[in-house]
Amino acid sequence: MFRGSATPLTGRTESDRTTAAAAWAYIRTETGSAAVLLAATLAALTWVNIAPGSYDSVWTTHLTVTLGDHGIDLDLRDWVNSGLMTLFFLVVGLEARREFDMGELRDRRRIPLPLLAGLSGMVVPIAIYLAVNAGRSSVHGWGTAMSTDTAFALGMLALLGSRFPRRLHTFVLTVAVVDDFLALAVIAVAYSDHITWTPLLIGVGALAAMLGVRNCGVRRGIVYTVLGVTAWVAFLHSGVDPLVVGLVAGLMSYAYPAPRDALERATGLFRSFREQPTAELEREARLGIASAVSPNDRLQQIWHPWSSYVIVPLFALANAGIKINGSLLADAFTSPITLGILLGYGLGKPLGIVGTSALATRLSKGRMRPPVGWAAVLGGGSIAGIGFTVSLLIATLAFDGRELDEAKIGVLSAVVFAMLSTTAVALVTARLPRARRARALLGTAQSVVDLADPVDPERDHVRGPLDAPVTVVEYGDFECPYCGQAESVVRELLADFGDVAYVWRHLPLTDVHPHAQLAAEAAEAAAEQGEFWAMRDLLITRQDALKARDLLAHAKEIGLDVDAFHEALRKRRGAHRVELDVESADLSGVSGTPTFFVNGRRHHGAYDIASLSAAVVAARDRALLMGGEEADF
Repeated sequence: MFRGSATPLTGRTESDRTTAAAAWAYIRTETGSAAVLLAATLAALTWVNIAPGSYDSVWTTHLTVTLGDHGIDLDLRDWVNSGLMTLFFLVVGLEARREFDMGELRDRRRIPLPLLAGLSGMVVPIAIYLAVNAGRSSVHGWGTAMSTDTAFALGMLALLGSRFPRRLHTFVLTVAVVDDFLALAVIAVAYSDHITWTPLLIGVGALAAMLGVRNCGVRRGIVYTVLGVTAWVAFLHSGVDPLVVGLVAGLMSYAYPAPRDALERATGLFRSFREQPTAELEREARLGIASAVSPNDRLQQIWHPWSSYVIVPLFALANAGIKINGSLLADAFTSPITLGILLGYGLGKPLGIVGTSALATRLSKGRMRPPVGWAAVLGGGSIAGIGFTVSLLIATLAFDGRELDEAKIGVLSAVVFAMLSTTAVALVTARLPRARRARALLGTAQSVVDLADPVDPERDHVRGPLDAPVTVVEYGDFECPYCGQAESVVRELLADFGDVAYVWRHLPLTDVHPHAQLAAEAAEAAAEQGEFWAMRDLLITRQDALKARDLLAHAKEIGLDVDAFHEALRKRRGAHRVELDVESADLSGVSGTPTFFVNGRRHHGAYDIASLSAAVVAARDRALLMGGEEADF
């Protein structure tokens, strides 16, 4: 564990509210939209079977946008498929960039496995589809059987709740991002029309210009909007599907936690505006606050809800309509198109993902392994068999008429099969003995460690057993009201778990809490007399009494030598110790309080007793599975 040896709260810190749980927020948005997507699919099926004429009439209505002698003329379905879906792929690119910059893939050694799993999870279904359709004209629709629908897949995992570990969501998300990226490349190369080179070069030039202005530090959205629209129009006229513009733009958008210096600058600008509320200071304060947040965060905040709750359901409404009758169903389930898609997703996806993960683990002698156990990997492989959004998109490019209907039935059948097979995996795993179930779900892979400076009992303040399998580190500020609210949760956690060690590290936010630094130094002054925890407990519960005279009164109350305590405060002997904690917070990307780490992993989400207890239980199970190795962070 160490180097060398209640009321639910929001879970958001004072200065890192928009970035602390971005990956988990992404998953929640996708899972919430799964219900909307399902409703849109059912609505399309109902609409086309009740009023097929109006369904076709609406989506084949043309909409023309002209500028001078130039214009774009597409029907409504194409505006959705090639226009609005560009924003969907923008969000895919944003999340891929976030995983690379801040998620599991920031450890570059973890990139090959999801890359190989995503690639194999596409190649094996394609091979199955090609085998079933060999020698037939339908063979050109092989791209329909390859890509996972992120929203449906994560939505199904959410319905299964705690039957699978949370890290499986991240693994599936990473694999899905990889195959979304490859699927878009397939669309651009294999399912685009005859290529016209002049507009293609213009489009590539617009993307290059976008990269150039980003490297110059330009943050004005209008610049990127103009260049993005230019690239989209150029790609559309070139014959290459313009969806690639959204993905590339997303991949260009850096993700990073809000740096403390930027937050302090934003605080100063806001204070200036508060003292003198002029239009100029308002603009400076607004720009200062915006500059503290990464472009990736701001773009996801804007477009991800629209993508999940409007664009993808609208896509389903425009493309999932199938006029169902007995004849079509009889033909579909004997059709090589339907069977190729169903077998590709139902068997090919889990075989590709699980098989490649197992082979990579074996060949690397365990150095490369999934972040979860093999039952969870199997569940992830089966849920990845949900192919909907991109699959339907490619189906509309590859087929028409009766063949398109058969392809749609294959896609929808694969969704049902994936849901049932994943549920079966969850139910079988739940019947295993507890120890085997924990290993099957959690695995033995080393966790990504977020805590840059490991806990050192010679330096850190530790409450609890030094050999505890779980250590909770809190970066806190004695004047932070959220830290005060979290204190009851921390105490309940330590009371419930006798094998948890708790470490307090100082992070005084001096730009918003004027007494926090002095209070932190007072705790260190008390530590010189062996009473750190007594002083710390008083300070965190009496946040309105942190002035110098209050601190002297606290020292007297807990029986300290007040003169020695006052001398330590006057000479600021604890300042260096506080500075070390602040430096370690900066190294770990911590910019707000309270921020918790459980066995070295940053705790995202709520810091109520249920959430922290679940994190502790998961960390303890993993530490026991690892035989103590997990603790050596």
